[in-house]
Amino acid sequence: MIFVFFLALTIWLVARRAGLPSQARWLLLGLLYVAVLGIQVLLPEGTPLRVMTGGSPALWLILGGFAVLVVLYRAGLRRVRARVQAPPPSETRQTGPFSDVELDRYARHIVMREIGGLGQKRLKEAKVLVVGAGGLGSPVLLYLAGAGVGTIGVIDHDTVSLSNLQRQVIHTDARSGMPKVFSAEMAMTALNPHITVRPYNRRLTAEIAEELFAEYDLILDGNDNFETRTLVNKAAVATGKPLISGAIAQWEGQISLFDPVRGAPCYACIFPEAPADGLAPSCAEAGVAGPLPGVIGTMMALEAMKELTDAGTGLSGRMMLYDALNAETRTVKLKRRADCPVCGHI
Repeated sequence: MIFVFFLALTIWLVARRAGLPSQARWLLLGLLYVAVLGIQVLLPEGTPLRVMTGGSPALWLILGGFAVLVVLYRAGLRRVRARVQAPPPSETRQTGPFSDVELDRYARHIVMREIGGLGQKRLKEAKVLVVGAGGLGSPVLLYLAGAGVGTIGVIDHDTVSLSNLQRQVIHTDARSGMPKVFSAEMAMTALNPHITVRPYNRRLTAEIAEELFAEYDLILDGNDNFETRTLVNKAAVATGKPLISGAIAQWEGQISLFDPVRGAPCYACIFPEAPADGLAPSCAEAGVAGPLPGVIGTMMALEAMKELTDAGTGLSGRMMLYDALNAETRTVKLKRRADCPVCGHI
């Protein structure tokens, strides 16, 4: 046996000097053990090679069994140590609808009594469509994204121009010429990657309006065209969706929530006819103070949050008027018209 032990030591040292890993060295020793055991079993007694390697298989079998016990003991010991040294389960794992990152992101909402975890969950599950990615749409989209509204659709067929950048803060100079909906999508997902943005780079038409609105819980209208406002109102009434509508001109802005399904008037109840030429010029014609869309658009986003979370008192049946030039705000009550051609049948 001394010869075998000497041979084993020689193999180990030579393999180590050759740079073989320990697993390879143990494998060589295992092969040596198998060879020696084979010699003891296959060769007859008294053979010089058998005598040189021990003379009996019994000793090698006992030695092999002992080695197996040692290996099993060491493996079991490693498993016990691994369990003892393993870090405790994280106490910040996601156990609800929000990941740890989202809980941190929306912490200022969750601690508010009027919103809380349930309200933030409603925001995450909500689907909101914004018509227009311009002056009013810019702050609306940014604040809805920041607030964690789960799915935000935006429809607009226009492209970013330099004249927009004085007030349309969601776009940048580098994105001039890009479709507004894709520019808005880039800004929103950069602000909050935990939301879904659905950009519709096309004009809103009567053919697609109702089908599109049916996919969303709430509609926000920020365009400056009376015909489009009328179309949006009709589609919202037809699909039973509440509509938050904002408008701006020069130094003045207004905002209201139209929801005839729940007793409030619709847009056509208040504005049944288009204004006469010159009475309601567009921003391009009359101009607009740059921060004004930010004020009204932010109010629209805030009213949307209140509507989705059922917090506070909204603008259903009321219109807020803002005079930025004189720093005045007032609210007027609105009533439904029984003979309204759009919502009178409800």
